[in-house]
Amino acid sequence: GGMAAVLLLLLLAAAGPGPGRADAGRERRDALREELLLSPLPTGDVAATFQFRTRWDADLQRGAVSHYRLFPKALGRLVAALGVRELHLALTQGFWRTRYWGQPPLQAPAGAELWVWFQPTVTDVDKAWKELSNILSGIFCASLNFIDSTNTVIPTASFKPLGLANGTDHHLLRYAVLPREVVCTENLTPWKKLLPCGSKAGLAVLLKAERLFHSSYHSQAVHIRPICRDASCLAMSWELRQTLTVVFDFFSSGQGKKDWSLFKMFSRTLTDTCPLASQSKVYVDISPKNKEKELLEVSPPPTSVHEAIVQGDRRTYAVYDLLSPSLFNTSRSLNVQLKWKRPQDSSEMPIPTLHAQRYVGGYGLQMGEICTLIYNTHPYRAFPVILLETVPWYLRLYVHTLTIITKGKENKPSYIHYQPAQDRSRPHLLEMLIQLPANSITKITIQFERALLKWTEYPPDPNHGFYVGSSVLSALVPSVTAMKDMDVEQSPLFTSLFPSSDGSSYFVRLYTEPLLVNLPTPDFSMPYNVICLTCTVVAVCYGSFYNLLTRTFHVEEPSRGGLAKRLANVIRKFRGVPPL
Repeated sequence: GGMAAVLLLLLLAAAGPGPGRADAGRERRDALREELLLSPLPTGDVAATFQFRTRWDADLQRGAVSHYRLFPKALGRLVAALGVRELHLALTQGFWRTRYWGQPPLQAPAGAELWVWFQPTVTDVDKAWKELSNILSGIFCASLNFIDSTNTVIPTASFKPLGLANGTDHHLLRYAVLPREVVCTENLTPWKKLLPCGSKAGLAVLLKAERLFHSSYHSQAVHIRPICRDASCLAMSWELRQTLTVVFDFFSSGQGKKDWSLFKMFSRTLTDTCPLASQSKVYVDISPKNKEKELLEVSPPPTSVHEAIVQGDRRTYAVYDLLSPSLFNTSRSLNVQLKWKRPQDSSEMPIPTLHAQRYVGGYGLQMGEICTLIYNTHPYRAFPVILLETVPWYLRLYVHTLTIITKGKENKPSYIHYQPAQDRSRPHLLEMLIQLPANSITKITIQFERALLKWTEYPPDPNHGFYVGSSVLSALVPSVTAMKDMDVEQSPLFTSLFPSSDGSSYFVRLYTEPLLVNLPTPDFSMPYNVICLTCTVVAVCYGSFYNLLTRTFHVEEPSRGGLAKRLANVIRKFRGVPPL
């Protein structure tokens, strides 16, 4: 009996704390917040931004973590093994039209974008960068393995760490864009599998691929960064944000009306919450677009209404808290509906303070010109902007032709960093800090010459053209409304990704269109014609000549004839006809 009691005590000691306390300990260590932000756009389209934030109070860098609960193990081990300090990956199909849709919550360039800060302990950053891009290529089923030295740059000013950072030695940073990357369901499926609840419960139920890709714009991203664990910032936590932004165009989908609902957008409604989520909310932007009464009406009635200063402007959000017990009481599912009280006049469209566009000028297939137009529509505030241009090596830039014109006068950049390209090994990198006067258009032009490639360097579709990645604009834009200290926990999640320096301005990163440039292309049908003609000539001429040289001639003696001839002659003799 005594032995049994000792064994029982040992088993209880090995089991550790009770289940309730263990769960409480885990809850403190990692937490999941999920949200959906629905924003009616000025053109009548609707933008839906999903964000899933997993926060984990663990030290991934030491490699001592073995138990993963909410944080995906594939990404956690990647961060620990390769010494990653920050990782930002975006896969985008389409282009965000800032001029008509306003500032996006989180913008990304067309194609695939990857930028990573490594730890100072990493000795060979280029090797770690190559390994990282290959591993991410496998995880997300994307063509990131095509990232190499010809499309990787080291920006000096445009990309600062978004999380905790001891220093900003830009040699630990790598940035690359693949503008040709096509995003489809094979990239969305592994992205959904990283979610703690997958697509089985919570907001992720709405992520139906056939609806998401039947849209004007689709962008999915993964952001990993270290953040402060609490206000004292003595300890560090890791944050994973999975974001997905999609824009639905109801005019193209045949609806014809601006009224919409969750079911119209996603062909599904919300039925339950993710049991692992500590917060699950749907925000609907019901801010009045002008000084008159509000134009939008939401149903069912929201759980609460929240006001916040977002991107320098006052916004009003109708909030549906999925964890609120009263929400699913009236009906089994939540189908948020939004109706316009009166049609919005197109002349009321708000113009964003900062937007840009880019195009290729020139004619012929030798010389060309890249033109970038940057608009500052603020009536009285000037502000600086950092422009980052990455141009492939086969467009030879002439830096002495760089001109920056604002309001008819030359505008000299206060900072310029240029790294010339090396053929087949690295691209051009141009970074400039340009002051934008109030209410102005700044035109930046630079001329280039097209290089001749080797015939093996052309892609299978050379006449489609060659892509030049988007320009990146980073700026602190003056706010329309002064910011107050707001409760970050109540505001939409994307507001905390780019922290504001002070109340008078907010950070914006914009991307221009990617460019499609034609290069001098050989006529690839000519080798085929030459091969066919040559083979025919060789076969006919050489074959006949060889036949003449190698053939031997024999003279045949006339024979007396065979059995058939003798029989014929016998028959002819009987008939009185001369023999053969």
